[in-house]
Amino acid sequence: MKWNQRNSDLLMVSVETQILKGKPVADAIKAKLSHEVEVLATQNIIPGLAAILVGDDPASQVYVRSKQKVFEKINCYSETFRLSAETTEAKLLELISSLNVNPKFHGILLQLPLPSYIDSQKVLLAISPEKDVDGFHPINVGYLLSGEPHFIPCTPNGVMKILKHYDIPVSGKHTVIVGRSNIVGKPMFALLVQKFEKGNATVTICHTGTPDIKVHTKQADIIIAAAGIPNLITGDMISEGVDIIDVGINRVNDDSERGYHLTGDVNFDSVLGIANSITPVPGGVGPMTITMLLSNTIQSAKNFI
Repeated sequence: MKWNQRNSDLLMVSVETQILKGKPVADAIKAKLSHEVEVLATQNIIPGLAAILVGDDPASQVYVRSKQKVFEKINCYSETFRLSAETTEAKLLELISSLNVNPKFHGILLQLPLPSYIDSQKVLLAISPEKDVDGFHPINVGYLLSGEPHFIPCTPNGVMKILKHYDIPVSGKHTVIVGRSNIVGKPMFALLVQKFEKGNATVTICHTGTPDIKVHTKQADIIIAAAGIPNLITGDMISEGVDIIDVGINRVNDDSERGYHLTGDVNFDSVLGIANSITPVPGGVGPMTITMLLSNTIQSAKNFI
């Protein structure tokens, strides 16, 4: 037993919390992908991604820049189509239609959020399922739910890779997902409940309609926090030995030079010494999302052979 002095209230704890960093996992995956890219190159195939960015959302700009660097480093092709915030829905649909038939691109990424006047679902439906490397098209969602995924959404897939890399038991475990978005929460459920190598879990989803999230998180063997609410999960809401994957990445204003800091959906300090393991923010799930986008694009290129 030891005292956890990181918290304002001293708590008696007995767990040495393991920090699950994403970079070693991403690096190992990219090393394998690099070999696949070399094999494709012998067939004169360069995996290509078209990224569409509408408007000037700062977080989206950062993500698209980071994605391009990762693709170029592994000798894949990435091109960003930057459209003004005033771009009409018709013009956006026209661009997607042209990219669907352009053999240079094996994947199409539509960066969200879109301006409010554009119907996001309509535009996502316009992307060819064969190039939907985000895994958001209803056809690909259906394949995932049926247990035969074609493209798995990048962040949930990255979470699964972290669980596998650090050998965290999933089968038969009670996994509580906090958040029900189409991007993370729902596909996480679809993955964890399947009889996959990493899966076969008993899954509970909590959301804004859940009266008392703590009742469920206290019972969890694994918590996946993906609600987009800073510090939602605190040390008093978990049981000793739980494994925590913190998907949240939130900007919190402060008095620092840049004016903000990044924090997850989990109050990191308060769970240290109680949780068996946790992903840090930043540096946990974040590096995995782009890596899995790269993986999906390479897979798509192979599918077109």
